[in-house]
Amino acid sequence: MTPSGLYVPLITPFDEQGDIAIDALTALAHDMLIAGADGLVALGTTAEPHALSNAEQLTVVDAVAAVCREHRAGLLVGAHTTEDLQALAGRPEVTAALTLVPPFLRPGEEAVLAHFARLVEASPVPLVAYHVPYRTGQQLSAEALRRLAALPGMVGIKHAVGGIDADTIAFFADLPPDFVVLGGEDAYISPLLALGAHGGILASAHVATAEYATLVAAWQAGDMAGARPLGHRLATLSTALFAEPNPSVIKAVLHAQGRIPTPVIRPPLLSATPSTTARALARAADLSSVPTRPR
Repeated sequence: MTPSGLYVPLITPFDEQGDIAIDALTALAHDMLIAGADGLVALGTTAEPHALSNAEQLTVVDAVAAVCREHRAGLLVGAHTTEDLQALAGRPEVTAALTLVPPFLRPGEEAVLAHFARLVEASPVPLVAYHVPYRTGQQLSAEALRRLAALPGMVGIKHAVGGIDADTIAFFADLPPDFVVLGGEDAYISPLLALGAHGGILASAHVATAEYATLVAAWQAGDMAGARPLGHRLATLSTALFAEPNPSVIKAVLHAQGRIPTPVIRPPLLSATPSTTARALARAADLSSVPTRPR
């Protein structure tokens, strides 16, 4: 299965004791897929993997994989080392691993390409590179992205460069064949789809799954008249949901909606402020009249 369309990078909900709320996680996973998502991401940044023990990470993957298996949906799993990748062996539900460009060191394009070449050789599953230079510190040119796409076993990229820059335009002007580009910058997903992205990995879709599925479908169908105004409204929602570090606002909104037992987020992040939560809830309410794609 090629990862395309709408993927939701699931949060990790916690209960009153601070443990993973498995029932809530499973219910969210079902809700996302029933509402129109094509697949899910386990252990993405939105899941707070930095704050989960190894046992908790395994629990999350097991729960999300079971739901994806039931729905025959795609599953990406955050895995960034050889050991992480090899742990995905024997999991037929896994479509691909979502693997971060090496962060902080800024090793240069050649080193990044060599790094991914080593990983794809060792991985039992295909890879989707996660390119987010404002977090990793490592820029990649359009030519480097094309060379990355040419690696055997590299099936796609989560493209999240903080906007639409010159390299974005150059890359989309000549996309590699059979290589999937998933937009990862929620507020910019509509213009990325217009440029030719094959879908998105969008945390905002926790709150408006059906609307984001409709947006992806509209651009894929060439329905500019429907896609453009919906994209504008969803960009406003995304801006509100990312007004504080992700996933604090999303968790606060889901808790206010009664979908998770607590808004708890683990350190070093802090819980969302009431004013930011209220603004995000208001933006979500504004979308209630938007027609959605039948499922």
